[in-house]
Amino acid sequence: MKVNPADFKAPQGESCDLSQRPTAVAPLYTSKAHYKQKLKKQIGKMSDLQRMLYAANEHSVLIIFQAMDAAGKDSSIRHVMSGINPQGCQVHSFKHPSQNELEHDFLWRSNLALPERGRIGIFNRSYYEEVLIARVHPEILHSQHIPDEAMHKEHIWRERFRSINDLEQHLNRNGTRVIKFFLHLSKEEQRKRFLARIDNPDKNWKFSDADIQEREFWPQYMHAYEDCIGSTTSNEAPWYVIPADDKRNARLIIAKTIVETFESLDMHYPEVDEQRKQELQRMRGLLAAQAK
Repeated sequence: MKVNPADFKAPQGESCDLSQRPTAVAPLYTSKAHYKQKLKKQIGKMSDLQRMLYAANEHSVLIIFQAMDAAGKDSSIRHVMSGINPQGCQVHSFKHPSQNELEHDFLWRSNLALPERGRIGIFNRSYYEEVLIARVHPEILHSQHIPDEAMHKEHIWRERFRSINDLEQHLNRNGTRVIKFFLHLSKEEQRKRFLARIDNPDKNWKFSDADIQEREFWPQYMHAYEDCIGSTTSNEAPWYVIPADDKRNARLIIAKTIVETFESLDMHYPEVDEQRKQELQRMRGLLAAQAK
């Protein structure tokens, strides 16, 4: 029951057939208590590594979550990042773009939200919406004031993939490591979760008529995700296809993947030279002398 993130990493240079990717795998835990113990261990490691990330102030980490509705993006962020110092972590949820955002290119609003050095940025949905929902509902493109010569549908997705790859390569070269999670939920499990939202009054607010309407476009979304993942996964900014029918399993895989990504960074606490050590000892002496 050991978690191996490499098992869920989308291979570079290959197509991504989601029908061949599981939405459920054997449980990585034996009980609820065992799950909590395993997750707590990974969160502890993540917290220690976050402090080093902040102190070193050289890298930042951008974590992107994409999924169909009810796949567990919100709960994954809430549970996996629960032990992270909120001062070093920022979460952005990207909804329908504002009029001001529509006056800029499709990457503009997400660029404004990129994490600073030493920090973790989490995107709940992201610029990938512009090659997913905008592809399934092409009428969205018409609200973006794109020049006519750029609106050829046989080219626009390739060009957007190229823009995204260029951005992520640029970020990597400048110290921002990008991790991308697609929470792979089955249509049947989504149906069950929607029913649970309807049956639980406390969750009614999470369900809308649009959720039912979007289910009708399931095949189109799967095709869009397959093309997106296959075209934009890379060694520097990999996609991980996470089986999401079991939320606990998904969280354990996500947590382990984030920890391994942190561990791959060349991070260390700032070293103190001899002169600084002497200054610290002098100041310590001054403080010690003030003791009553």
